[in-house]
Amino acid sequence: MRDALVAAAFQLFLERGYEQTTVDDIVALAGVGRRSFFRYFPSKEDVVFPDHEGCLADMTAFLAASAPEHEPVLRVCDAARLVLRMYAENPTFSVQRYRLTKQVPGLRAYELSVVWRYERALAEYLRDRFAGRRDGTLRADVIAAAVVAAHNNALRSWLRSDGRADAGATVDHALRYVQDAFGTPATDAGGGVEVGVGTEVTSDGAPAALFGGPAEHPDDVVVLVSRRDAPLWRVVQEIETAFGRT
Repeated sequence: MRDALVAAAFQLFLERGYEQTTVDDIVALAGVGRRSFFRYFPSKEDVVFPDHEGCLADMTAFLAASAPEHEPVLRVCDAARLVLRMYAENPTFSVQRYRLTKQVPGLRAYELSVVWRYERALAEYLRDRFAGRRDGTLRADVIAAAVVAAHNNALRSWLRSDGRADAGATVDHALRYVQDAFGTPATDAGGGVEVGVGTEVTSDGAPAALFGGPAEHPDDVVVLVSRRDAPLWRVVQEIETAFGRT
């Protein structure tokens, strides 16, 4: 029933236009009553975004299931990929919705409210992870906004390709900027930067100096290992972090 209502709505939106289509038109085409429509959708706008409530619930559950050893920035990037997966499961519908939303100011405003809810879910998780740290709330909000901005930039690029581009690769490329800028340095052979001897590491796996002041023992030796292709600014940033100069 829910899918039938969505299909009927979009058929009419494409034929008549969004503003010219009423709820009565949708239920008539779907062969159901108004009560059935409002059982599934509070408003006509909601039928345009039928999958976001479920996706937001999935994202919230994914973040709630996080373990202390999960690197927080990587975790919120993975959470954002759940939204991408939702769009990529039905490229035709996603492209139709993108085109429709561009044409209707009210739908753009509605979409912004949906995006804000995703951002808040990411920020709440990060606030909990950074609780008690210097600028923890600020850091959480900035990272959440950056993840959403990177994801949405890549998503729009994919939608403009009519869903023909590689959605996963496009979003991975965008989110890599966020991970490089805010993520904890990697400690495995896969790359990144590793802070070594004399640097206290938090339960998050992050250098304590990233969130606090100067190192407790200034005479300790700090060894920094970086990938050869790492940007110079990133290396300098990690050096400053290790010495508590952020």
